[in-house]
Amino acid sequence: MEKELLKVHGSGNTFYLYSTEDEYEIDWAGFTTWLCEKDRHDGADGLLLILPSEVADAKMRVINADGSEASMCGNGLRCVARYVCEKLGRDEAIIETIKANLRVRKAPSLLEDIPTYAVEISPVSFQLDSLPMNYRGQTNIRHQIIEEFSSTIPFTAVSVPNPHLIGIVDQANIKDNAHQKNLSEMLNGENDFCSDGVNVSYVYPMNDDTIFVRTFERGVGFTNACGTAMTASALVSRLNGIVNDDVITVFNPGGFVRCEVKNLGDFYDLTLIGNATVTASYVFNVEGTAYKFVGLKETEEQKLYQKCIELVKRETASFASY
Repeated sequence: MEKELLKVHGSGNTFYLYSTEDEYEIDWAGFTTWLCEKDRHDGADGLLLILPSEVADAKMRVINADGSEASMCGNGLRCVARYVCEKLGRDEAIIETIKANLRVRKAPSLLEDIPTYAVEISPVSFQLDSLPMNYRGQTNIRHQIIEEFSSTIPFTAVSVPNPHLIGIVDQANIKDNAHQKNLSEMLNGENDFCSDGVNVSYVYPMNDDTIFVRTFERGVGFTNACGTAMTASALVSRLNGIVNDDVITVFNPGGFVRCEVKNLGDFYDLTLIGNATVTASYVFNVEGTAYKFVGLKETEEQKLYQKCIELVKRETASFASY
């Protein structure tokens, strides 16, 4: 049976997107690992499923490239937001995810006419058992040197709700990703700290309201961008005085976003604002566990987004390579 999927991305974090009324019509893990193979139309970071919801306008599931399921994906949520809002003919919607029902809305374009959406990122927890993570009996890790990881990089552990380990680094650790790669691979293999793995982001402060973030994503590896990682990085940067503004520009290898961070006492109101780009429509034939590419039709949206990539390259030329 032929299935039509969109190929979409938020900040270069690329997904296939599929809307269905039947949550169990396909072996999603098997289909996703097949779709995301790098030699198959440049692969993807995962599959976004849009499903009916009894408590919101739609339900989102996120299947990673390795077939595992993520509880949340900020970049993917923006793409889902666009699809749902355009389908309903509205500028706002509520999307059900595993951990929370999240507010999404159409937003003014970040650059020229690039389709842009703002999405709520929630819930937020600094408790290690929310990741889960174990470290010397501590209940949290807040801007702390962990000798087992690095003698110079302060780390913060936070779930939003995906688990993240955020390190504030200098240019040297952005120019050379070896330290981040080794640490990330250790924490996402068998280890004594993170039983379920963790997303590891290195954050380089660019100025008072701008940071650069590179993320090793659990189940994916180094990725152009991770929406919850960028939001978590903005939150950690704001709380530790790395930046001085509540609206933070976050550059990443795939583009840039803006994150709004509001500290409301014990509650953090976080909003991720960025592109929701549709690059192509694909048709695949699915018969049980047999998959076959049928055809595709590209859009013109990536040409517009290329201007965003060029801006990022100019702003980060002194320390990042692409």
